[in-house]
Amino acid sequence: MGDILSIAAANLITPMILSFALGLFAALARSELSVPEAAAKTMSLYLLFSIGFKGGVSVADNGADASLILALAAGVVLSFGLPFIAFALLRVLTRLSAMDAAAVAAHYGSISIVTFVTATSVLAGRGIDSEGYMVAVAAAMEAPAIISALWLVARSSTAGQVKRMDAELWREILLNGSIVLLVGAFAIGMATGKPGLARIEAFIVAPFQGVLCLFLLDMGLVAGRGLRAARGVLTAGTLVFGILMPVIGAASGLGAGLLLGLSAGGVALMMTLGASASYIAVPAAMRVALPEANPSVYLTLSLGITFPFNLTIGIPSYVAVALAMTGG
Repeated sequence: MGDILSIAAANLITPMILSFALGLFAALARSELSVPEAAAKTMSLYLLFSIGFKGGVSVADNGADASLILALAAGVVLSFGLPFIAFALLRVLTRLSAMDAAAVAAHYGSISIVTFVTATSVLAGRGIDSEGYMVAVAAAMEAPAIISALWLVARSSTAGQVKRMDAELWREILLNGSIVLLVGAFAIGMATGKPGLARIEAFIVAPFQGVLCLFLLDMGLVAGRGLRAARGVLTAGTLVFGILMPVIGAASGLGAGLLLGLSAGGVALMMTLGASASYIAVPAAMRVALPEANPSVYLTLSLGITFPFNLTIGIPSYVAVALAMTGG
């Protein structure tokens, strides 16, 4: 236990996580510090392209095999299943309507790509290798949770009207910009391999850590302002859920990673994927599918509670547990 705590503490003191903490503090202290929206968008595009491309190169180098297929299947099962746990937990801990609970649950079956990118950066900083195809697992886990959430709403007699699964909704789910860029960069990386990486390495490898620090500074500002603006939304039950659900998701990811025989880094990433909550792809889909759901509820929980928890406490703990469980 002492080893786990010491590893977690060491991972907590990293430039990325401290940058997020700085942004969070600045927002809560009502500082005028801000990051231009265009710059934040550019950094987001850069990070998605970089992590996707490097993942594709890794798969091209090591080859796609049964391990990749099994990992993808495990990720999809997690994404489909976790919303049901989240929904049941919300109905016990909070007084949210079935529609709001289902909308929140969708976020906790899908993933936060920024949380995933931060975890890969923490692993790289510690020299811990992970399976390159985990980025493909991350992409596969974006959409299934949305379908689970819509089913949860449809089966509830008190949930209100649900928008049918029409072309607009499928386009929002499958062609979300983050998914397209992540999968596309992954495909480019697979197609070009190491020679392609060598040609743009100075662009997507060396600057990565610094760009991530600035991006997380902005995310800290966004999360802090959201917390300030949504105090009325937070109850004891929602706060407990926002911290308990990522722990449950991480435990599910731990079990899946160990069953798959992933490396310590792979297990840590699977735990991170299970624990993270979407605040980009799923909110966009919920606006189309469940327009009556309250965005202040699901955005405050995913971005204001779970995201900071994962970055400051979760990721260091997931890495420490993965190392302890795998003997890495």
